This record gives sequence, C-alpha cells and structure tokens, in this order.
Amino acid sequence: MQVHHFLENAAQHDPDKQAVWHKNRWMTYAEIDALSNKAAHYLKERDIRRGDRVAILYENSFDYVIAYFAVLKAGAVEVSLNTETTVETLTYALQDSGAKAVISGKRYSRYLVPALRKATEVREVIVEQKDVSAYEQIGHCHPVSLGELYESGEARFSGTRGIDIDLASITYTTGSTSKPKGVMLSHLNIVSNTRSIVEYLDLTDRDRIMVVLPFFYVYGKSLLTTHFYVSGSLVIENRSVFPEVVLDTMKGTESTGFAGVPSTFLILLNRSRIREYTFDTLRYVTQAGGSMAPSVQKKVAEAFAPARLFIMYGATEAAPRLSYLDPDVLPSKWGSIGKAVSNVELFVADEKGQPLPPHCEGQIVARGSNIMVGYWNDPVETARVLKNGLYYTGDIGTMDEDGYLYVVGRSKDFIKAGGFRISAKEVEDVLLEIDEVHEAAVIGVDDPILGEAIKAFIVQREDAELTEEKISEFLKPLLPAYKQPKYIEFVPSLPKGKSGKILKIELKKRESIHQEETGGQKAD
Repeated sequence: MQVHHFLENAAQHDPDKQAVWHKNRWMTYAEIDALSNKAAHYLKERDIRRGDRVAILYENSFDYVIAYFAVLKAGAVEVSLNTETTVETLTYALQDSGAKAVISGKRYSRYLVPALRKATEVREVIVEQKDVSAYEQIGHCHPVSLGELYESGEARFSGTRGIDIDLASITYTTGSTSKPKGVMLSHLNIVSNTRSIVEYLDLTDRDRIMVVLPFFYVYGKSLLTTHFYVSGSLVIENRSVFPEVVLDTMKGTESTGFAGVPSTFLILLNRSRIREYTFDTLRYVTQAGGSMAPSVQKKVAEAFAPARLFIMYGATEAAPRLSYLDPDVLPSKWGSIGKAVSNVELFVADEKGQPLPPHCEGQIVARGSNIMVGYWNDPVETARVLKNGLYYTGDIGTMDEDGYLYVVGRSKDFIKAGGFRISAKEVEDVLLEIDEVHEAAVIGVDDPILGEAIKAFIVQREDAELTEEKISEFLKPLLPAYKQPKYIEFVPSLPKGKSGKILKIELKKRESIHQEETGGQKAD
C-alpha cells in the first residue's frame, strides 16, 4: 500500500464524505481526489517521473492537501518546505533536494522568485496566483496557475506504478547547530506508522480532527494521513494566534480530536477561557512535539476532561510516532512517554546499543518499519544515528520497573556546570510549576568559573509580577543549589518555529552575540 491510496480508497468507498473543512466550507473526498488527479496528470505530462522531487511551499489549505496527494500519485517524492522561510533557506532546500518542480502559495513569491534564480534544476512551477509573469522571467522555469489546472486539467489519472519501499517524502528538519537535514521517509515508513497511530487512538470514519499544526511538520502531516486512512475528516484552522477562535471552530465543527505541542496547550491554558468551554463531541487530545511538564499535563487533562489525553513521543525520523502513554495510566505515570506503539521496539540502551536495566540512564533507541531510510545527501549524519539496525534518537531516558519510558533530556540539551551534568528539561519542568510562569526555556551560557552556567528565560502570565527573588525562593526547596539558574531573564516571548517548538538555538545565538559585545560580562 502507498500513501496516496488513502485518498483513492476513501474517494471510491465514500465519495461524498466531508473530508476537509477550511474557511467555512467543506470539500469532499471525491472533489479532492479529482483535483489531485488533475495536478498529477499535469506533472506527468511535464515529464515529472517516478522518484523526482516536487517541493510544496503552502500553508494548510485545500490546495496543500490536493498538492500532497498529486505529487505522490505521480510517483514523485514530496519535499516538505517550512513556510517560515527565507530566500537563503529556500534556495538551500531546493538545491539540496534537486527538486524538479515547486507548488506554492502566492504569499511566498517574494522568497520563491529569487530562490528559483539560483535553483536551476527546478523547471516546473505551479503557483496559486493567476499572474505568473514574475516566474516567466526565470529562463529555466515553466510556470502555470493552479487554478488553470483545476479548470482545464484531466480528472482521470492512472497512477504511476510504485512499491512501498519507494521514497514518499523528504522533510527538512530545523538545523540546531548545522545545516537542515532532509529526512527520507518511504511509503512503507508512513503507512506502517499510520496504522499504529490509528490503532491506539481507535480512529474511525466518524473522527474529525482539529488541525492547527502545519502539514509540513511531521506531526501535522500525521493528522492528515491517519484521518484519510480511515475516511475521517480534518478541520483546518490557521488562526492559532487567536486561541478562542480555535476553540469556537472546534466546538462549531463538532471536532472529536485535537492535537498540539506544549506551547499550544500553554496558550490555551493561560491566554484563553478554555475552562469555560464544554466540548460535547471531543473524545481525545494528543500532545507531542517536545516534553510537556507534568504540572502542565495535569492542567491540560483537567481542562479538556472528559476527553482523554494521550501523551506521545516521536521524531521526524520515525514518521513520526514511537510511543504513547495510555490515558488510563496517566494519573500514575505523570511525565512518562509511555510504551512503544505497535510494530516499534523502543528501549534505553548503553553505548553499544544493549538494553539497560530499569532506572539506568542511557540513550533511547528504536527499531521498526517506520524508521527513516536516512538523511538525504548526508551519509555521515545517517551513519551517526542509524547503527546496527537501531535509530539513536539523541534523547537520554530511563525506564521504570513497569516498562514505562521517561525522557531525561536531549543529549545536546544538558548543561555542564561546575562538573555537574544538568538536564535543562528538569529545570524547565520545575519552573513551570510556578503559577505565574507561562513559558520557560533554560540554556547553558559561558561562565569563567563554572564552564557553563544555567540561564532561564521566563515568559510571565498576563498581569503576573514575578521577580528573580521570588523565583529563586520557589526553587530552593525543589532543586539543589547547582541546578538553580545563575541568571534569570524575563522576556515577552520565546522564539518559536511555525510548529510551535521553542528554538533554543536562537536564544544561544543571542547570548553568544551579547557576550561578544560585553566581553563576557553577565547576560541580563
């Protein structure tokens, strides 16, 4: 089975079923299938062949869904591009992937046009706007309006034959210390993991997911694939900066599921009237995309009750899911990422990849048919994380005597202060127990005596009046002295990517520049 068969099967068995809601209207499976056929037919006509890469630079929309399945139907490889981009990052992704075609929304023209002048392998450009004159001036590109394809294209399409180990997607991760890496996922990777997620969430064609996460992000993409697999429905709401708009849409469309990253839930808890809402149809809520402090998990579970909260863990390299925590055991396992999903083996290992006994710290490793093929054009990084049939996640964790896993922190997110190895996650979790704290991020900064010192960035809740002294007093009985922040800075917001993840690399860059400017004096 291949990923585009999800759409084709749903369109065949339930053509009039409401598939996607966006901007107050629905599109059916039959409508999406027909339009994706038109786009796929065009790609094939323009000599886009099996295995060619086609980039998608589009916000969540009907057009994104149509483009995604069209690329796969044509036998091509979909290249997921972050819509929060620059000319430089876009140029890199297009050149590195060797994309032969791009499908893009009109709002990204100011980045795409200059990027295409350098990305000379791109020969086909399908854009939202009718006026394609800016693209006609690029000699190696043949532009066409997406609307033109919809109006005149061929709605019948005999798909390109492929097999499940064919490459389906390349997703570029946010580079934390180096260039972005292109995660290669096959149809087998995605289909296998889709089935596992459907199983533990017990998804059916009656399910309707509220989507605020971008589709270029693997967690967001999994909402699309899992619900199309069961002929369910998606509700797209891109106005996540207005949390009560999201809640109203979720209630009005009678959504049965909601998915978010930690920052999504912190915004709902601290900057909306979530506790005043009741959701009669909501049956589950999922969280992934980074660790959520146990104190926040408890508040989320209470706010959305009786809907069940699934804490989940994964990675882009795992297509994306590795584990989940059954809501029934959540009250006795706060902070755990649960156990492996079906068809995945997950454990804590030593440096040789051997399983460690309970309560011993080691790297979390995984194996399964969902694990990526490797990193595109990067054999060195591929060899670093794929060894002896195992995927090394980069997360340090432990397992309890019942087999439940806990993440201690990222291997790259530990601070070495005065000879101690300190998990930034542990300090952040305690900071988030302070009621007045909305968000917190902890990093290590250069220190002439300790080597590294702990610095905490704090976003206060609205109308809060926190001081460094109040925070220090709160932390004293909860953390030993060596784990307490030496520096605390109050900030209006934390840098985040489009997916909602906190970008610590941006905080570290800022600190590095500050220390250079001040000659290594205290950062404040």
